[in-house]
Amino acid sequence: GLEWSCISARAIGYHITAPAACTSSSTRRYTHPYPKTQTAHLKMATPSKGNAGGMANFNILHGFTEALLRGMRSSFLLDADYHHITQCDTLDDVKLNLTENDYAEAVADIGNLTPSGLQAAAIGKLVTEFQYLRTQAVEPLATFLDFITYEYMIENVMLLLKGTISGRDINELIAQCHPLGMFRESTMRAIPTFESNPKGYQDLYQTVLVDTPVGPYFSMFLQDSADKVADGHIRNVLEEVEIEIIKSSLIKYWLEDFNQFCQTIGGDTATMMGEILAIRADTNAINITLNSFGTPLNEPAMRTSDRKRLYPCMGHLYPAGTQMLTDVADEEGLGHVLEFFPHYSGIWNVHSSGADKSIDDAFYERDVQMLELSFEGQMHFGCFYAYVKLKEQEIRNLVWISECILQQQKDEINKFVPVFSQHAPWRLKVR
Repeated sequence: GLEWSCISARAIGYHITAPAACTSSSTRRYTHPYPKTQTAHLKMATPSKGNAGGMANFNILHGFTEALLRGMRSSFLLDADYHHITQCDTLDDVKLNLTENDYAEAVADIGNLTPSGLQAAAIGKLVTEFQYLRTQAVEPLATFLDFITYEYMIENVMLLLKGTISGRDINELIAQCHPLGMFRESTMRAIPTFESNPKGYQDLYQTVLVDTPVGPYFSMFLQDSADKVADGHIRNVLEEVEIEIIKSSLIKYWLEDFNQFCQTIGGDTATMMGEILAIRADTNAINITLNSFGTPLNEPAMRTSDRKRLYPCMGHLYPAGTQMLTDVADEEGLGHVLEFFPHYSGIWNVHSSGADKSIDDAFYERDVQMLELSFEGQMHFGCFYAYVKLKEQEIRNLVWISECILQQQKDEINKFVPVFSQHAPWRLKVR
């Protein structure tokens, strides 16, 4: 029994120093294995950073946190839940139906249910679950979960900057910020106090954002802006029309940094997250190009000086595809470029054919399929990212349904993307 214990301890990653009784079968004696003068010393073998995302030692450090996540799988709405909610005639009926599933506590304290109130309650529930997972995580999973929150921090900073330019009240802006991307209240209130000019932007970084997790991305954007000024491209980077350009730049730096971190983890985490983030980068590149039509970014000079800088340096489109996107001037040209990439030609055909489905809906369907497969995998960190994004899709579904009921648009109510649906088109094809 003692020899088997020693073997088991070594198998799960412990270094063990034991008495001679368990190290040599030829000298085995039926005596007490640990005399009073002898003790066994157990020491956890800390895996290297490059192996933490694989099968060999994943459960040693992250098995408990993953088990918690697997338990949260039951919190997703079922096909039957969606069916019952879409049959409701009023938002009070929606609230009554939600009390029968995992959203019962979230909506219990809501008096008159509204789409915005339902969204806030659902996001609050997600944040509580995510923060609980974060408290149970150890490195490198803890840093991985932090990376997920950086995206929301960027969105919050951009929301505050945009609100400052339009003169909106700071309290109203803070209330609209995503809870997963909140800074200290003093930091949140300091962001809108800087002047809307390049110098004010520099001061904002040096005095406030330099100590935040998104500070390095901000610094990279300022450096790129300084390089363009040195090249003669002088413009006010804080004009309201430029806020989305700033946001796209910061998201680009975050995606590249997140991807590099996942690759250093190694194992299945590098494989799964590498694919997820590559598709996310490609989606951003396509949307940046599509949204630039009819704006100054689509001018020939701006395509190479500004729009090209917004494309992430990663993904299936990089580098050949993003180079071709630089020269695209209209939707027809964008379609010709995407024909070379089977990942996206089908999605673009849905958009260009005028079907009753937007390109965003097509992207959502593709993302849900990919994230469901990632969540159902094991021994990698991708399931944590997938959980957050799938919950976000579920929240979008609830808001869409409630808006359709409120505006009495029942004909549009089923235009959402259910999560873990047994009737999803891709699941039916597999069968």
